[in-house]
Amino acid sequence: MAVVLPKVATPPRRVTILGSTGSVGCSTIDLITRNPAAFVVEAITAGRNVRLVAEQALKLRPRFVALADPAGYRDLKAALSGSGIEIAAGPESVIAAAERPSDWLMAAIVGAAGLAPVLAAIRRGAIIAFANKECLVSAGALMMREVRQNGATLLPVDSEHNAIFQVFDFDRRDCVVELLLTASGGPFRGRSRDEMSRVTPAEATAHPNWDMGAKISVDSATMMNKGLEIIEAHHLFGMPEDRISVLVHPQSVIHSLVRYVDGSVLAQLGQPDMRTPIAHALAWPGRMAVPVAPLDLAALASLTFEAPDPERFPALRLAREVLRAGGTMPTVLNAANEVAVAGFLDGKIGFLDIAGVVDHILESIPRREAENLQNVLDADKDARRCAGEHIARLAR
Repeated sequence: MAVVLPKVATPPRRVTILGSTGSVGCSTIDLITRNPAAFVVEAITAGRNVRLVAEQALKLRPRFVALADPAGYRDLKAALSGSGIEIAAGPESVIAAAERPSDWLMAAIVGAAGLAPVLAAIRRGAIIAFANKECLVSAGALMMREVRQNGATLLPVDSEHNAIFQVFDFDRRDCVVELLLTASGGPFRGRSRDEMSRVTPAEATAHPNWDMGAKISVDSATMMNKGLEIIEAHHLFGMPEDRISVLVHPQSVIHSLVRYVDGSVLAQLGQPDMRTPIAHALAWPGRMAVPVAPLDLAALASLTFEAPDPERFPALRLAREVLRAGGTMPTVLNAANEVAVAGFLDGKIGFLDIAGVVDHILESIPRREAENLQNVLDADKDARRCAGEHIARLAR
């Protein structure tokens, strides 16, 4: 079962933020600083943004700050000199941050780099607000087994899964017929494949509705994000692949829906602002106020929906295929996509080549069982190496 009811700490809630300098991390900090009496910050981590994480540390006064990139240690130490804040650098320090005794942890590290820290938090039975879909994609069965064994709680922060969480009847899951994940369609929903072949990184990172990082924005443009979310929803809610659908909804007001056996369809609506699902997870099982404008349905006037085009967005097909295949194939999909997106952002391949690279790597790497972390990490490493080599050949 995806959700285990925790022992909820009394305020102030002690929190850790993994990935504090990204868009989700910054939004989490915005909410915490608006409610200073309700939270105490145990630890924050960043990748390599020394300036911003030092600024956040001086504002939040956590006990511990970790930087994944060891090259930034000296600058971080200088920036926090005299603060009394413990600092460390390197990938192991991020895991150490996850292991510290916080009541609630935001997992907002983008990509597979978040897998080991999230597992560390799960193994101490933490309440984990989960904004890293790649971890569940890469190692979903392993992670959910650890959640059950350690009494941890996963609170989905992605707007789609958070929406489902809010309207999903966990006590009567046999009454659930279908999960409907909504998608904005990204910036290229109306473009032909020929037009999409000329898309630039600047265009692909300009999302029409959401303020997101570059990698997530490109995933939205290819609709790989929806493919990853199908896999994530399968693990979070225990639903088979053929009962998880994607519905393009350009206004991004309805964040997802759950269809029940009696014909009822329950939806969660809200502004396209990540602070709403973050606040839901931060205050869970309660609620907290957020500085988001009220949703005015009369002003919106109309909401539209359409089916996604499988020809222009093959990432959805690839995700469904690896979910059915199981084992390490979702790991391979995720790793190959991360490398392909980086190659596109670096100008080495075209926009349509992203899905092509992923497809090629899925054909090249055999399926293995994913019963332990080492198998997952090995598959991830192999996929990244093969994808890098394939992109190098394409770029010649």
